[in-house]
Amino acid sequence: MNLSCCKFALPLLLLLSMPVHHVSAQWQRYDETADLAQLAEHENARMHFQLLNSKLLDKNDLWQAFIAELSQFTASDYEALKPLILEQSISALQLAVAEGSLSYEAIVTFYIYRIREIESDDNRYINAVISLNPEAIARARMLDESRSGDTNVDSDSIFGMPVLLKDNIGFDGLPTTAGAVALRENMTANAFITDRLEEEGAIVLGKANLSEWAYFFCNDCPSGYSALGGQTLNPYGRFQFGTGGSSSGSAAATAANYAVVAVGSETSGSILSPASANSLVGLKPTTGNLSRTGIVPISATLDTAGPIARSVADAVVMFNAMAGYDRNDMAMPLISDDFSLEYRVIDLPGKRLGIVEALADNSHYMAAVHLLAGSGATTIELEFSPGRDDRFSQLLGGEMVRDLALYLDRFASSAVEITSISVLQAFNEGNMGLRAPYGQGLVSMMSELNLSVAELELIREELQSAARAQLDKLFNDSDLDVLLSVNNRHASIAALANYPALTIPMGYEADGRPIGLTLFAPPYREQDLIDVGANYEQLSKARKTPSNY
Repeated sequence: MNLSCCKFALPLLLLLSMPVHHVSAQWQRYDETADLAQLAEHENARMHFQLLNSKLLDKNDLWQAFIAELSQFTASDYEALKPLILEQSISALQLAVAEGSLSYEAIVTFYIYRIREIESDDNRYINAVISLNPEAIARARMLDESRSGDTNVDSDSIFGMPVLLKDNIGFDGLPTTAGAVALRENMTANAFITDRLEEEGAIVLGKANLSEWAYFFCNDCPSGYSALGGQTLNPYGRFQFGTGGSSSGSAAATAANYAVVAVGSETSGSILSPASANSLVGLKPTTGNLSRTGIVPISATLDTAGPIARSVADAVVMFNAMAGYDRNDMAMPLISDDFSLEYRVIDLPGKRLGIVEALADNSHYMAAVHLLAGSGATTIELEFSPGRDDRFSQLLGGEMVRDLALYLDRFASSAVEITSISVLQAFNEGNMGLRAPYGQGLVSMMSELNLSVAELELIREELQSAARAQLDKLFNDSDLDVLLSVNNRHASIAALANYPALTIPMGYEADGRPIGLTLFAPPYREQDLIDVGANYEQLSKARKTPSNY
């Protein structure tokens, strides 16, 4: 075996005795004028970006803490490790570590090197990362030492695996910013799900970029932009396709192999949209199945965290690693204490799948339907065209006014100056040169809302009841197990009805744009999604690596 690959599985003292190679890759800010002019001609107005790189982030700071380790990691090391790490599943990586051909330190160092190489390249950067954990390599070494002792690690364990957290999820080693200048100094404690990941042995590699304030901030602005992280770009077409939002960095980073897996969050489509846009698996759980404590909120009614991964199996590993009962999250029922998912590929006789007639002209969708029917599933054609109530934004706005103030009071660092939406609005007006260049239309809308507690509760009850009644009737009348859709279509009604969802790569449009098959099921029936999704993934094998990554 190639020594340049194997040396990272050797003891640390031997590593330190090896020759030092000087770091060469450096990020330099470049003139974006030509790129922005090209984007201004894009047929999609949402691709008319006003900025690409953040005014506030010096990317060299991302990897500054790892200069010593990177100086010992050569280009030949990187190339030798690629076939062992790129696109590999959690189980494959655990097997390689068990066999001695990899170490957790090697995996983490590889990803940091890769992030530096791509983010330093003006023709490949995707702005998917806001910060890296300076203790990531040290933690990997500790876990290598632990594993070399008595620790037994299952092939489906998150132990030793580098994970990126969306930067609205608390981690006590890095600020939790939601991409916003106002939270730049928000050094706060671990979120509940971060504690769970670390208890299971995961390595928090860093924080992923996102649509600022989880995309509830501005009107008609591009998804994936934050003042602190810049504009997230889609590795399947940097200046062709949007990233989806708001978990844009979590998805783009996973697609480009910046980490093994990532965590996103969703209120209405914010896992499903970027996962499908970046040819990934995204699981939006039932709200109440994963804790939200320590996550910057929009809506206590609808918010949930969830995994973004390259396979259904890895999404299951991530979900199980984050699960657990949190008595501080009032949305969690007691069943969440031992709720877990099982990855299995089973035939589908007896499974009844709802097919949306309005999607029958989509060739990718119908090909997926035929594959699943061929595996024994019964397909039922349905008329389903839910509308959108204009009060949906009022619900989200009213709950964010309430829930963000609670978060800032209970979890934010004392260095954070803002205490409410109205204070945020004023803060942004006083920092025009730093904040996102697309205005703050939704912040202004929220600051002008004047809903009483009773009025907000009435809107919530009416919207949720209507959504639940419509989806429950659809499922009950046809005795459905799963409803099939595309990308983040139907995400809003599913969010209001609290139906979980799973999106899986379905293929690519003629221009290369990824498209996903999205599955919905009634609350707490995520296992039905996994069973159908795993079967479809194995039948289709649709996902391809982005060609330039």
